[in-house]
Amino acid sequence: MSRPTSLRLPEALRTRLDDESRRIASAPSSLAVVLIDEGLKMRRFPGIVFRDGPAGRRAGLASGPDVWEIVRDLKRHGAGADGDPVSVVAEETGLAPELIGLAADYYATFPDEIDDRIAADARAAEEMRALADRRERMLSA
Repeated sequence: MSRPTSLRLPEALRTRLDDESRRIASAPSSLAVVLIDEGLKMRRFPGIVFRDGPAGRRAGLASGPDVWEIVRDLKRHGAGADGDPVSVVAEETGLAPELIGLAADYYATFPDEIDDRIAADARAAEEMRALADRRERMLSA
């Protein structure tokens, strides 16, 4: 649930907000909500940044991959016979265990955001496999 909030913005900041909202075709209030949310998350988790991409904005390590990619890999390894998932992912990716821990901490705080991104990636991969199968059947007919 949202509630109205009034902010007094310096003129130069308001101008930048308006310019950016026009550039991305978004209402200034919507852009302000996104920027405040991301700013608070980055403040709480130093080393996390937000990036634009074809599937929208997403959280990532400042010096590495997206958080959802690390969490996907951690979930894939789980607490099974492979050993400690953090160590396994660190070895696979070359990332420091501290950075993997940062991604895991972000996930523990915002699981829905990351789970949604993992699910979207799985759907996109399935759609690509189905397209490749249809193309192969068409070309072999």
